[in-house]
Amino acid sequence: MADEAKAKGNAAFSSGDFNTAVKHFTEAINLSPSNHVLYSNRSAAYASLHQYDSALSDAKKTVDLKPDWSKGYSRLGAAHLGLHQYEDAVSGYKKGLEIDPNNEALKSGLADAQSAATASASRARAAPPPNLFGDAFQGPEMWAKLTADPTTRVFLQKPDFVKAMQEIQRNPSKLNEHLQDQRVMQALGVLLNVKFKAGGGDDMEVPEADSPPAPSQPAKQESKKPDPVPEPEPEPMEITEEKEKKEKKEKALKEKETGNDAYKKKDFETAIQHYTKAMEIDDEDISYITNRAAVYLEMGKYGDCIKDCEKAVERGRELRADYKMIAKALTRKGTALVKMAKCSKDYEPAIETFQKALTEHRNPDTLKKLNDAEKAKKELEQQEYFDPKIADEEREKGNECFKQQKYPEAVKHYTESLRRNPKDPKAYSNRAACYTKLGALPEGLKDAEKCIELDPTFSKGYTRKGAVQFFMKEYDKALETYQEGLKHDPNNQELLDGVRRCVEQINRASRGDFSPEELKERQAKAMQDPEIQNILSDPVMRQVLVDFQENPKAAQEHTKNPMVMNKIQKLVTAGIVQLR
Repeated sequence: MADEAKAKGNAAFSSGDFNTAVKHFTEAINLSPSNHVLYSNRSAAYASLHQYDSALSDAKKTVDLKPDWSKGYSRLGAAHLGLHQYEDAVSGYKKGLEIDPNNEALKSGLADAQSAATASASRARAAPPPNLFGDAFQGPEMWAKLTADPTTRVFLQKPDFVKAMQEIQRNPSKLNEHLQDQRVMQALGVLLNVKFKAGGGDDMEVPEADSPPAPSQPAKQESKKPDPVPEPEPEPMEITEEKEKKEKKEKALKEKETGNDAYKKKDFETAIQHYTKAMEIDDEDISYITNRAAVYLEMGKYGDCIKDCEKAVERGRELRADYKMIAKALTRKGTALVKMAKCSKDYEPAIETFQKALTEHRNPDTLKKLNDAEKAKKELEQQEYFDPKIADEEREKGNECFKQQKYPEAVKHYTESLRRNPKDPKAYSNRAACYTKLGALPEGLKDAEKCIELDPTFSKGYTRKGAVQFFMKEYDKALETYQEGLKHDPNNQELLDGVRRCVEQINRASRGDFSPEELKERQAKAMQDPEIQNILSDPVMRQVLVDFQENPKAAQEHTKNPMVMNKIQKLVTAGIVQLR
């Protein structure tokens, strides 16, 4: 959008419509307030309108935004010259020449300013007589008119023509030296708004409204005529700058490609040199910065990588760069921070950076890096918190609370013990017992299973799990748990007692010794068990159940199949089937 408004402003300036040019440049500045070129262009437009105060303000802004850009000082000198601030104009042009000593526009401007300073003092003693041709060459209007006319616009591309016009502008008396140059005659016609005839008669016709009557006799000179004060000339607009900008981009891209080749060959120092040159040539493409950051990352220079990434993000926001480029810079910074991380807290800025990158662009690679960083942080936190000695102390505190029937307090101590040592099966077993006392059976079952996972030979884990399942009235599952525990500890009395209790409940279910309410509750719970659901949905088992009711001979054959009887037993235990 800003480039479009800028192009419209350039076109308006080239056609001599300076008010419209100011309008479009202002619109572009509102869209891109940090673009120094836009202020430079508007300064030239204001100068062409003789609004030198505004031209000076924009010229100062140009220099503030881009202190190392010679054209900004050219605009500054021209604005001071228009305001007749000759010493300031000289100073501005000299500063520009310090940056670009071979700049012809600055040299010409400096000469004009110095000449104006001298002429200003001379005019106080003797005023120059009016000069029709001299007035035509004065002020920025001369360059605007020559730029607007299609014929003379071509001449402006020739250095010898521009030099000749600058000499005539500084000293109109030198016009006679250049009258043989048809280009100068054509330019004179454009400036005086005259038409050259094809042949015969006068050389030109001058409209009456634009020409004062010529004096019948030359006036007697009372004193030596001083050089006229030159007006600041507006330089041709960004037509040449656009060309220069394009050439710079091409040159910068070549440096980038050379850097890419060096990077692929692992020649990192050479790659850095070329990326740096590309950055110096074109500061409006942050890919050169992010590429250099990638090299630093490969070299293990993480601090330099982070600085480049931060610079790329800052510059990218100024340029309103593609959000994907901003996200890439942030992701690269996060990667460098992860590489530097030595403790869990070091991962926090990396995680925050990855999260910012994802708000710019949700990239799968960035998301994976974020998940990995969060996982690494959690693992480090556990390692940093790990202390078996404190874990044992906390477990003992939990045991004391359990004996005093302070089960919530016991859970807190067991939990802290597990944070200090997450591989302790005893702490899981003890906390499972607390959860069972508190009626938090799912939590107790989870802890008991974790206890068995950590130490499959620890009998307490099986007694805890079996007890939870018994209280959940899952007698067949509890029986399996107790029997599994007995494989590791055949003489464990708790496991044996658990088996006995489960068998009693299973036999009771087989006899149907349940109240209607108990039976209804058991059946409802059993129907939520996926294993029971699978048995009932099996066509073979459905036929078996029908045979048990209607075909005793077939039922006897089914009893010889251990798998069928195991499933029948599960249905009996669940209260779904009763044997009489």
